[in-house]
Amino acid sequence: MGKSKTSVIVIGGGLAGLTAAKRLLDNGFNVNLYEGRKLLGGKVSAWQDKDGDWVESGLHVFFGAYEEIYELMKELDLYKEILWKEHVLTYTLDQGIGFEFRTINLPSPLHLLPAVFQNQYFSWMEKLSLARALQPMLFGSDDYFRSQDIKSYSDWHHEFGISDKMLKKMFLPMALALKFLPPQELSAKIVLDVSGTFLRTPTASKMGFLSGSPAEKLTNPLAKYITDKGGKIHLNSPVEKLTFESGHITGALLKTGELLKADYYLLALPIHKLQEVLPERLREEKFFDNLYQFEGVPVITAQLWFNQQVTGVNNILFSPDGVIPVYADLGNTTPDYSCQGKSRVEAVVAPARQMWDWDDKKIISEVLSNIKSYFPKLSNGAKVIKSTVVRIPRSVYWPKPGVDKLRPTQTTPIGNLFLAGGYTQQRFYDSMEGAVSSGNRAAKALQVGANLRVRPSND
Repeated sequence: MGKSKTSVIVIGGGLAGLTAAKRLLDNGFNVNLYEGRKLLGGKVSAWQDKDGDWVESGLHVFFGAYEEIYELMKELDLYKEILWKEHVLTYTLDQGIGFEFRTINLPSPLHLLPAVFQNQYFSWMEKLSLARALQPMLFGSDDYFRSQDIKSYSDWHHEFGISDKMLKKMFLPMALALKFLPPQELSAKIVLDVSGTFLRTPTASKMGFLSGSPAEKLTNPLAKYITDKGGKIHLNSPVEKLTFESGHITGALLKTGELLKADYYLLALPIHKLQEVLPERLREEKFFDNLYQFEGVPVITAQLWFNQQVTGVNNILFSPDGVIPVYADLGNTTPDYSCQGKSRVEAVVAPARQMWDWDDKKIISEVLSNIKSYFPKLSNGAKVIKSTVVRIPRSVYWPKPGVDKLRPTQTTPIGNLFLAGGYTQQRFYDSMEGAVSSGNRAAKALQVGANLRVRPSND
C-alpha cells in the first residue's frame, strides 16, 4: 500500500486560497478548500443577477507590473483573456474638463518626461514640485521606503512642496483607487512602494481588463483545475474556530459543529475573518497579537447600465471631483459586457464610510450626477435603466502609518499553520497580484515545512 499524501486544509476561496491550493496539489498534497460563502473569488467574486448580467464585487484592473498572476493564468491558458488598453492615465473633472498622463518609449526615467512636463492642467511650479518628488519614488531604497511608514502620504508630499491642488486633483484619486482611503490616512511607505514599482518600468502602469467576468475568466477555471486534479472545494462551509493543543493546530471547527482535521492548515482569509478564527491563546505570541492591529476598509461599488453611450472611453478613468475616484465603462472595455454600444459604468464609491448610511438610490443618483458632469455632451439625455450597489463592510486592510512593520510572513510560529492574503508580506499588498503572490509564498513555505518534518535524522 502506498504512503498516504500529506493533508492540507485551505480556509478561504479567494485568489490567495485558490492559488495556494493549486500549488499544493501540483506538489502532491491532499487538499480540501473550505469557503464560507456560496461562491468563490473573495474580493474578485462575481455573480449573475436575475437578468443574467454579471455583477462584480469591485472594479478589477490588471497592470503591466504584475508577474505572478500572469504566470498562473498562462498555466491555465487564461492570459489571452486580458485585453490591454492604451497606455494613458485619464483624469475626468467637472464640466467636461480633464487631463492625461502619458509616457514615451524611452528608458526609465526618461519615459516619464511627457507625463511631467507636457501636462497643461498644472502650473510649472506644481510640475517642478512633482519632478522633485519623483526622485525618491524612482531611486529610493527599501530602507528609505520603510523609514517613511511613520508618515502619512499627504505629509510626505507636502515635504516636497506639492500643492494642495495637485494633491487633490492628481494623488487623491490614486490613493482612493489603491486603498479606498485619502492620502492623509495612508502610510507614505505603502504608496511610495507601489508608485516606485509602477514608475521605474515604462510598461508597469499599462492596464488591461478581462474579456468577461472574473468568475468565468479566472476563478472558476482555477477551481476546475483544482477539482480535476483531485482537490475538493467545499462552499457554504464557514469555519468558526481553529482548535489548538500542545503547540499545534489540531482542527478547524465548522459553524455546523463538524471538526475538520489535517496535517497542515493554511488560512487565506480577510483580516477580520482571520482574527475571528484564531484561538485566543495564540495572542500570547507577539506574531499573532500583532494581527489584531489590522482593520478592514469598507468598500462600495456601483454599476449603472445606460440607455446610450455616455463616456466613449475604452479604459480606466480617474476623477478627484465627486464620489467616484476610479471607474470604467465596462460596456466599452469588456466584450462580454457589451451593451450594443451603450454604456455600463462600474465605479468605486469612496471613501465609502462617509456614504455607508446612504441608501442605494442616493448613491446611484450621486454617481449619475458625477458621470453627467464629466461627460456633459455625450451623456445628454442619458438615463439609467438598471443599477446595482455592492457593499463590503470590511474589505482590504487599512495600511495606516506605522502598521506596515506588523505585516506577517506566510510562515507562523505554529509549525502546521500558514497564512496567505494581502496583509501578509509581499510586494503588491491587497491586489490580485498580491493575493496570488501570497498564495504562492504560503504554499512554498508549507511545502518546505512539510519536507523538513519528514527529513530523515542524521543520528
